[in-house]
Amino acid sequence: MTTTETATEFAIDELLSDGITNTPPSFVRAILKAASDPAITSFAGGLPNPISFPQEKLMESMQRVVAERGPEAFQYSMTAGIPELREWIAERYNHRFGTDYTADDVLVTTGSQQVLDLLGKVLLDKGDGVIVEKPTYLAAIQAFALNQPVFREVELTEEGLNVDELNAALDAGAKMIYLIPNFQNPTGLTYTAENRAKVREILAGRNIVVVEDDPYGRLRYDGGHQVPLKAMDDSVIYLGTISKMLGPGLRTGWIAAPESVLARVNLVKQGADLCGSAFDQLIVQHYFADIPWQRTLQKFIGVYKERRDTMLAALEEFFPPEASWTHPAGGMFLWITLPDYMDTDSMLAEALEAGVTYVPGNSFFPDGVTGKNSMRVNFSFETPESITEAIRRLAGVIEERLELYRVFINAGALPGYGKEAVMAENERENWDEVIVASEQNEEAVMQSHDGDAAQIEIAEDKVAAAEEEAAE
Repeated sequence: MTTTETATEFAIDELLSDGITNTPPSFVRAILKAASDPAITSFAGGLPNPISFPQEKLMESMQRVVAERGPEAFQYSMTAGIPELREWIAERYNHRFGTDYTADDVLVTTGSQQVLDLLGKVLLDKGDGVIVEKPTYLAAIQAFALNQPVFREVELTEEGLNVDELNAALDAGAKMIYLIPNFQNPTGLTYTAENRAKVREILAGRNIVVVEDDPYGRLRYDGGHQVPLKAMDDSVIYLGTISKMLGPGLRTGWIAAPESVLARVNLVKQGADLCGSAFDQLIVQHYFADIPWQRTLQKFIGVYKERRDTMLAALEEFFPPEASWTHPAGGMFLWITLPDYMDTDSMLAEALEAGVTYVPGNSFFPDGVTGKNSMRVNFSFETPESITEAIRRLAGVIEERLELYRVFINAGALPGYGKEAVMAENERENWDEVIVASEQNEEAVMQSHDGDAAQIEIAEDKVAAAEEEAAE
């Protein structure tokens, strides 16, 4: 074949592994492209605010690393990470929680996200059970899905895990449980001290790997810090990161775990990337060892608290009474819940037209369907002024949809709502089949947006006709 000939394209879909075929794409990665438009206010990404990045201090750290550790900084390093950084991480845990960790108890990774991938490879085979919160971190779903486990979901409440559902999930069988007790992603909820103790009591008698992910634990705005599960039980695997307290560009996370676990993770990491960036790790180690980093952390906390308060105030002012939301004491996110007949996935196009984006709630459930009436919104990145205006616009999008649904409720078109609530649901067709899938009802939807009495009457008539046809 000459160099000018074009090779025949192979049928890649026939060659893919079952794992990648069943792994959902990251919605956040996809939406960030649209959100990069300066006209769009993005509540979608979990981005730290760059105004808090300590650029001058980081430049100082970089210059010292190059001057003093240059050859070492640009060379391959240990798979487990440079010893100085691991020692600093162990000492911080010991100082905060009264533990007695050493550098040998810590392994540094390329961000804490890498740990999820490595743990999935170490622990999970096809069909194994993995317990997650309901909802849970979408990138954890993605990382674990490659190994084709069975996800067992446990409802997350204002207090923490639903202990009855936790017991049921454990009885169904699981190798691993993945938890985010502090300012959980996506809900912003935090386990109470009582719930943590109960969860540990329930898990204590089980042969299961407990993974505690704590990327947001230092970002507390109200109340006192909670003791991590790791401090209650040394067998817990604890994940940390500098992404939320320094900067995510320095891809540095870590895992603190028993030696029996770290040895396997180290082995898998060797096959994944040989080692992390020595340059990044030396910069991070110098920054935390020689620079008053707590000042930067307090700056992060002040910036984010202001934005959280702004978003909560805007939601209270502009959102309709049918909506509810969490009130996080820290972290970067809150969770909005709309009536269960709403679909935030399909509503996203309208929100983008209004100049706002968010992550639909179904992205945080393994089935990709549950939670469509919810959304995750991030408050850390945008300015307070942008947050207020975007929440006002988003409220307008939601109100338009709610106005339409109120018409359907009054027409008796939604099972379990309004004057039709007394009808048995098994005597009615599915809402999507009766309303959304019908061409004439889509026309009714468009007409009812006008909002005047004549159009609403037309919509009601078409809804009734469609229901009669479906009943036949």
